[in-house]
Amino acid sequence: MRDIKQFCKAAEPEFSNVETSGYVGFANLPNQVHRKSVKKGFEFTLMVVGESGLGKSTLVNSLFLSDLYPERVVPDAVEKQHQTVKLDASTVEIEERGVKLRLTVVDTPGFGDAIDNSDSFSAILEYIDEQYERFLRDESGLNRRNIVDNRIHCCFYFISPFGHGLKPLDIEFMKKLHCKVNIVPVIAKADVLTKKEIQRLKCRILQEIEDNGIKIYPLPDCDSDEDEDYKEQVRQLKEAVPFAVCGSTTLLEVKGRKVRGRLYPWGVVEVENPEHCDFIKLRTMLITHMQDLQEVTQEVHYENYRSERLAKSVRKNTNPIIKDENGTTGEVLTEKDRILREKEEEIRRMQEKLAQMQAKIQAQK
Repeated sequence: MRDIKQFCKAAEPEFSNVETSGYVGFANLPNQVHRKSVKKGFEFTLMVVGESGLGKSTLVNSLFLSDLYPERVVPDAVEKQHQTVKLDASTVEIEERGVKLRLTVVDTPGFGDAIDNSDSFSAILEYIDEQYERFLRDESGLNRRNIVDNRIHCCFYFISPFGHGLKPLDIEFMKKLHCKVNIVPVIAKADVLTKKEIQRLKCRILQEIEDNGIKIYPLPDCDSDEDEDYKEQVRQLKEAVPFAVCGSTTLLEVKGRKVRGRLYPWGVVEVENPEHCDFIKLRTMLITHMQDLQEVTQEVHYENYRSERLAKSVRKNTNPIIKDENGTTGEVLTEKDRILREKEEEIRRMQEKLAQMQAKIQAQK
């Protein structure tokens, strides 16, 4: 028996001599989340809306340094006459320093190109609701682990630089979509305007957005314990809204260095030069607040759609069916409508009694 005890004691690991490498505690939880997120990868869906010829595709290719539309065919004037708004989704896998991003860009060719654009919003609204409905259906299903999130997390709305502010089409579009998606207004082709013209146009657009009660994506405020550099960056990004940008995928040589820009007879417009446009600020906003855009989509826009959708479903399933004395099925009433009708009937009976009492008093007189 003693030999067996000595053998078991010798076989036990000496935990007292084992030293753990590094600190073990709750402070390591962010590292666990980081490793899991990097392994799983990230998903982001961006929608670009605007009239043709404003450089939407060029800007998107400039932002992510990739060609998302390799097989696109630009329609001619005859084809544009019969073209309707359709949605074109392109997905690309981007990897940077081991972090994978599944980027989906939804373009809206044909938007604003017709003479009567009153029906331009229906296809976009239906697409956004379809993605919410698909996510709700997958979330309520059995296979919830492999849900593909195709909800629109951000919408770049391109505003023409040739007008004097927002067009009626711009105002109507943003009014219909500001409760469904995060809208970021973008002034396209800013290289056709001077700095004073850009600043004047920005002020006018912001004033019209406020006057019409349009809710654009608000950059989150900084906490008091944030770095001063980050606070300054957020302040500059807020002041830059709406972002005046221009895009280009062409490399040019300027003073011995390669830059992406546009060549004009009077010089070169550098896309990544903060003095020339807000391209860097727009990209910084999109990258640094990508997680916040997804959270606002999940916690605000999707929850609004989900609550409305479930309320309609519950109302449809719980409405009592009213039948008359002959057994004929009548109208369908909600519980709230039934209570209101009972109150209205009670008030009517009281009014009849009051009228009878007044008639008796008048007869006695």
